[in-house]
Amino acid sequence: MIRERLPLQEIARRYNRSKAAFCGTAAQVADHMESWIEAGACDGFMISFLALPSTLRGFVEKVVPELQRRGIFRSDYTGRTLRDHLGLHRPENRYASR
Repeated sequence: MIRERLPLQEIARRYNRSKAAFCGTAAQVADHMESWIEAGACDGFMISFLALPSTLRGFVEKVVPELQRRGIFRSDYTGRTLRDHLGLHRPENRYASR
């Protein structure tokens, strides 16, 4: 397997939604997402919606709670910033006086 270490922008550019599309009930969508996670096939999802805001609303109101019930998606945040949520180290401010 070749690992390219692509930047996020290049991954997004190459991503082909037509090959990864799936739909169904909230439980079916959650089943599909869970199977990918358990197989190690992904560590996250880039999701697009056909019709906004209705399909986004349906996903948030139906699929997200199902993923949370299964323990796959967080129900609380772990910190105050994105860096905290991702568990990233906060670098020292090189401009602040010591």
